[in-house]
Amino acid sequence: MNKEIAVIFDMDGVICHTNPYHSIAFREFFSSRNLSPTDEEFAEHMFGKSNSYILSHFLQRPITGVELSLLEDEKESLFRKIYEPFIEPISGFPFFVEDLYANEVKLGVATSAPRANLDLIFSKVAIREMLGSILASENVTRHKPDPEVYLKSAQHLGVKPDQCVVFEDSFSGVSAAKNAGMKVVGVLSSHTPEELPVCDLYVNNYEGLDFRSVAALFR
Repeated sequence: MNKEIAVIFDMDGVICHTNPYHSIAFREFFSSRNLSPTDEEFAEHMFGKSNSYILSHFLQRPITGVELSLLEDEKESLFRKIYEPFIEPISGFPFFVEDLYANEVKLGVATSAPRANLDLIFSKVAIREMLGSILASENVTRHKPDPEVYLKSAQHLGVKPDQCVVFEDSFSGVSAAKNAGMKVVGVLSSHTPEELPVCDLYVNNYEGLDFRSVAALFR
């Protein structure tokens, strides 16, 4: 390869299979408000969405400003308490990241989740020192499917969008990466290929993936 490659990972459903625990946290959060969203509603309106969208949708009114901060903190604190004993990377992820790093691939994480959730994941999945860019919800003004978080990641990594491969699991996340002009690998932790925009590659986990798998996407 005669140009640098960057790989950018979403977090929820991509580094760790967190979505079931987000569902549990949201169910407890909404139950305390006498709401009972269905599995289908969660699949359509939670996975890959920002908290501002999720809360506004299910509470059926705009949630912004101080109220958004308070409700988001309540729900995410609940998630962290529930998930902390179960943190584990998706199968094959640690080896894959180490192999990319050893081959001088620039690495980043770009999530719609708050920074505190990233810090929790990084406390058990030791990749922070290998990352050249770490962006969370606090670092953007426009959430996925807007490409802002991925374009900012490319800037931080010192590469152009067409040098980037994004690993995403949600419709809005894949859309954000494609809107940024990047290659996309669909991680099938929450959706089938038919439920996502067309990706350059689909994987169930990271077993068998290495630097060559990524480099091949540019040939």
